[in-house]
This record gives sequence, structure tokens and C-alpha cells, in this order.
Amino acid sequence: MSTDADAARGDAPGTTPSEAAASTTPTETPHIRAALDQLRAVLVPGETLEAYAVQRRIFALTKRRMIVAATSGRFISLMRGFFGGFTPIDMRWQDIEDAHLRVGIIGADIIVRAMKREDLASANLAGGAFGAAGLRKAQAQQVYRVCQSQSQAWREKRRVRDLDELRAKSGGIQFGTPLSGPGGAGTDGADPVARLQRAKEMLAGGLITDAEFESIKARIVDRL
Repeated sequence: MSTDADAARGDAPGTTPSEAAASTTPTETPHIRAALDQLRAVLVPGETLEAYAVQRRIFALTKRRMIVAATSGRFISLMRGFFGGFTPIDMRWQDIEDAHLRVGIIGADIIVRAMKREDLASANLAGGAFGAAGLRKAQAQQVYRVCQSQSQAWREKRRVRDLDELRAKSGGIQFGTPLSGPGGAGTDGADPVARLQRAKEMLAGGLITDAEFESIKARIVDRL
């Protein structure tokens, strides 16, 4: 049983996740280095490995250790066969709802959840979750940071895209546009009650914030 392979590794200040991932590779055991080579082999052109985390041996006494990774395009889990081979399981960042990290005394757990609802710009997603237990703590924290960064970026992209689609479906609600109609929605002849109802639906769906809803409502009332 290798102790250096299971020890938590720290990072030098100022290193990026991809630099940290690269810097830890030479200190791994030959088996883990071979698994990382397998992981890199499934990356598509232009995709880079940002961070990875190896399962600690104590959590894999009857099987080979799992490896999870965060790349520039997705979250990947590498399930290694006992007699060789591997099975990658991946989730694209745009399909991930959120990520959770739990740090224990001897290891860390990561849970990544895919979206369970049909968003306007993100329809037909099956949803579900994937968890990895007993990861090296420092490495798991690196992976989690990448997951959070990507999840937040894609959440904002979906929000903007959904707003655009909802505007198109409802006749167009524009925020902060001086030339827009009453309440910043539609044309001058549009029904203010209908515009307010659409704004409420957007608020209930999480597509606009409370402040944006109040701003829309105030502009509608001002034009009455």
C-alpha cells in the first residue's frame, strides 16, 4: 500500500488548476500515471485537463481507485476495471446544475448534479447525479473550484439565453431600453396586465431577479 500516493498534496501560490494538475502527475505511482494517460486519451482536440482527484486507497480496498477530473469542457469520472481497462463517465458543463463538496478527516466527497428540469434553452436533459467518495482532499478542492466556476458561468449563459427566448415568445420584454414600450415590454398598445403577468412568470421561473421584476412593474405602472 503506497503512502505517498494517498497523501493530500498542496499547491504553490499562484498556480492555475491546469498547472497544479500537471505538477502532481510526476509524483504519482506508475498505475495512477497510466490511468491519467488513459484519461487524457479520451479528451477531444482542444480540450485541456484543468484538475483531477484520485480516490484514496482506504476507500477502494476491493477495487481499483476512481479518478475524477475537470476539463475545459466537462466533468469526467474514470472507472478502472480490476483486471485492466476503464470506463469514462462524463457530464458536459452546460448540463450541470450544481456541484457539492464535503471534506472529511481522511478524504473528500464530490457530488455533481445534472439539470432535472427542461429549461427553455436547455431542453430534453435527463437529469441525475454522480458522486465520488474518499478523494484526496487538496485535489478534490481543485476539481470543485473548476466545477463551481464552470457551473456559474453556464448558469448565467442559460439565463441570458432563456430570457432571449422568452422575449421572443412573449413579444419582447426589453430591460433598460428607453425606446421600449410601457414597462419596458412590447409595443405601446400592448396590454399592461399581460406584460405584468409575463414578468411574474419570468420571476417564478428564476429568469429574472426580484430587483428586475420590481423595475419592470414600476415602468408598467408609470405608463398607466
